[in-house]
Amino acid sequence: MTDAAGRLAALAEEALGAPLPLRIRAWDHSEAGPPGTPTLVVRRRRALRRMLWKPGELGLARAWVAGDLDIEGDLYQALEVLAGLLWERGSGPRESRLTAALRAVRDPAVRSAARGLIALAGPGLPPPPPREEARVPGRGPLHTLRRDKAAISHHYDVGNDFYERVLGPSMVYSCAYWDRPGSTLEEAQHAKLDLVCRKLALRPGQRLLDVGCGWGSMVLHAVREYGVTAVGITLSEEQAAYARKRIAEAGLTDRIEIRVQDYRKVADGPFDAISSIGMAEHVGAVRYAEYAAILHGLLAPGGRLLNHQIARRPEADEEAYRVDAFIDRYVFPDGELAPLGRTVSQLEQAGFEVRDVEAIREHYALTLRAWVAGLERHWTEAVRFTSPGRARVWRLYMAACALSFERNRIGVNQVLAVRTPADGTSGLPLRSRDWRE
Repeated sequence: MTDAAGRLAALAEEALGAPLPLRIRAWDHSEAGPPGTPTLVVRRRRALRRMLWKPGELGLARAWVAGDLDIEGDLYQALEVLAGLLWERGSGPRESRLTAALRAVRDPAVRSAARGLIALAGPGLPPPPPREEARVPGRGPLHTLRRDKAAISHHYDVGNDFYERVLGPSMVYSCAYWDRPGSTLEEAQHAKLDLVCRKLALRPGQRLLDVGCGWGSMVLHAVREYGVTAVGITLSEEQAAYARKRIAEAGLTDRIEIRVQDYRKVADGPFDAISSIGMAEHVGAVRYAEYAAILHGLLAPGGRLLNHQIARRPEADEEAYRVDAFIDRYVFPDGELAPLGRTVSQLEQAGFEVRDVEAIREHYALTLRAWVAGLERHWTEAVRFTSPGRARVWRLYMAACALSFERNRIGVNQVLAVRTPADGTSGLPLRSRDWRE
């Protein structure tokens, strides 16, 4: 079979109604498409079978993770070029143009395109199995204690050595704060941790709860720099082991406790302050009111909560919202994003007084690009510590998310809330952005 790339380009143009805005190189070494653009490399015909059996993002993701599909050239430019295919809506509810087109190719009404794609893919062949990096969808109700622990383990228990190569020495897996031009990733993560501490007005003798403590960076910073004692909770066994080792090496085991514990099981409040940094995305809509109420109950009167959380844009029909299939299967199982307004409302309904909201989505784009660069620098080691498929998952999702933050498809916000006592004394300065007080 010759000129597979030309045939793919023609089929893409027929299905999409426009030329594919990337160059294509196929398994037979043929090439087609505009020169000077990133190249979509279809290494094996199996990639087409994956896309036929799972039209849309999931089929593309399976082909990418398996190495059947690749991009040569600037990954960000390629994803930007494909943005209209990946994100713009088609005729069906929540369908991308790509999904709608692939469904049309399978429709008998477009028999010539369908026959061509099936012939290239290999007629009569069974669908390729999903990669081992994909999580089998959970059964039963969302966000039970057991299911949440399994979901967290899928994402975080992939090897601390791997995360060291991606995140760098800070080991902070949330949006950094680039408060100065030219800051390094480590400086920006230090600035973020310090900003959280200042917003919480931490001072010696206070007790801090860090919900979703990761590898212990927040509690270490708060104890070292602000003199508090701290409890950090996580559902990841590997994170907890790593955090405890860091704390022991710092000589702070008498002031920091790390627990493998669900936030619903914390019963030793009150705390003077609570930080929840990049954890609430795992809570889910069905549990968010409970989450907010539990944190409110764990705070002492006058205590502060800093909730740092990714947000999505509101949907015209909120009932139509569905979690991205690639993210759900390969990255954050059962994770959910909510609009900022819903988060603020639910915190208020739990009894909090919301005092400040700081939107920092551009900071997350910078953070993600730094993580992608770290992964690419240490690619050989990252693959050795996990698998080629896992490393490919992280590279794709972080690069795509960087573009999503840059284009305002998603955002991230720090919400400062207070358990204001009955006398109305919030304890905040009159100038709420003067975090020195």
